[in-house]
Amino acid sequence: MTLSFAEWQNSAKALNFRTQAYIDGQFTDAISGRTFATINPATGEDIARISECDAADVDRAVKAARAAFEDGRWSRMDPGGRKAVLLKLADLIRDNLVELALLDSLDMGKPVTDAATVDVPGAAHFFQWHAEAIDKIYDEVAPTGKGDLALVRRVPLGVVGAVVPWNFPLDMATWKSAAALAAGNSVVLKPAEQSPLSALRLAELATEAGIPAGVFNVVPGYGATAGKALGLHMDVDCLAFTGSTVVGKKFMEYSGQSNLKQVWPETGGKSPNIIFADCEDLEAAADMAAFGIFFNSGQVCSANSRLYVERAIQDKFLALLKTRAEALTPGDPLDPDTKLGALVDERQTASVMARIEAARQSATLVCGGDRVTVKGKGCFITPTIFGDVDQKDAIASEEVFGPVLAVIPFDSEEEVIAMANDSIYGLAASVWTDNLSRAIRVSDRLNVGTVSVNTVDALSAQTPFGGMKQSGFGRDLSLHSFDKYTALKTTWIKYTL
Repeated sequence: MTLSFAEWQNSAKALNFRTQAYIDGQFTDAISGRTFATINPATGEDIARISECDAADVDRAVKAARAAFEDGRWSRMDPGGRKAVLLKLADLIRDNLVELALLDSLDMGKPVTDAATVDVPGAAHFFQWHAEAIDKIYDEVAPTGKGDLALVRRVPLGVVGAVVPWNFPLDMATWKSAAALAAGNSVVLKPAEQSPLSALRLAELATEAGIPAGVFNVVPGYGATAGKALGLHMDVDCLAFTGSTVVGKKFMEYSGQSNLKQVWPETGGKSPNIIFADCEDLEAAADMAAFGIFFNSGQVCSANSRLYVERAIQDKFLALLKTRAEALTPGDPLDPDTKLGALVDERQTASVMARIEAARQSATLVCGGDRVTVKGKGCFITPTIFGDVDQKDAIASEEVFGPVLAVIPFDSEEEVIAMANDSIYGLAASVWTDNLSRAIRVSDRLNVGTVSVNTVDALSAQTPFGGMKQSGFGRDLSLHSFDKYTALKTTWIKYTL
């Protein structure tokens, strides 16, 4: 889709925002009547006032979800029926691409072209992929003796709570809800308070596609109220979460304090990107290293924020990378030429700037490091690279979640593997080498969920996404995602020979 700057602006002005919670197939105010503002971080202007759900609203949504699950309107619909509905939803997402892309761009500041070419098509694709899988997952017959038949079936869990972050609002809502719905569950989704707009529109499209009332509910609100209420609710069977490690641990505590609901956390990351001297195409490596940290203004859990460069090529590679960083100028997210948008809000911007200022004391600032404005407004930070970083520096060990890269030299394969694994996180890693044996050898020893060789942050609907250590143990995407939202149920039949 190719629209001009003016066309994106005009389309944004024509938007009709959904601002109420979506419960039991209809929009509704929060019981308290309270609202909160969702703010455009590129301008600082209020977009809309959103219903502020709390425990009472979450309870209302869970009751609607449970009723829908128990009467079987979705949970016992034949697989072909659920498949047809979710395929229709995928088509509706594509049909409403401009609107959905604008909602995410306005809500959290990402370039609208990224939302239109990556996020929205991705959401449609993931709904379609999970829909297509519904009637291709088979149950089992266990081996038994004569006169016995043991059936092992995958059955939906019931009510799934999903709490998702603000960096990819539509996609993260999709990653959780597509698999949960495909498996036959009811869903109560809490979007991040910074970016609720696309989730509310998605719920409306889900009803239009044919998902029955009560099956897909959206409760916007704050994590400390609506999110916590989902985590503690005694009638939620599963809680899927993407966000910070600190909050992921809280949800596990909530499970123990309530009904021992399953919790599937996908949490923080500090992903290493390793450049060996035997990588011949350093230009491509530099292109992808820049993409790996500066895409979405670095607000990516698997961002390649630690760059390890073999000392022999460090100066050459750093020069290539600096050129690419300095070519990325923050701009209006609605301008199709913008490659670097805003950070999500003032709080996140202040946090990133504080980490940059601290890093100035211990490392060498190669480029960037400034907060800037676009047309005198907004939460923008220039692409920032620090060299001469010590492995133990905070900038090399703590998740920044902004466009900030720490560059660390290494001298041997053993050394860099040890440094790459020296982290509380284990989400992803990248390795650049033209030596096949080294690529496999190093990949085998990196303690992460995904290793991308001669690329960065590779993912697809066919492969699981998730991490090790304090990056959590939840897995989104692939057929393995159904494991989170189903239980194995054995039916043992004894019959007469």
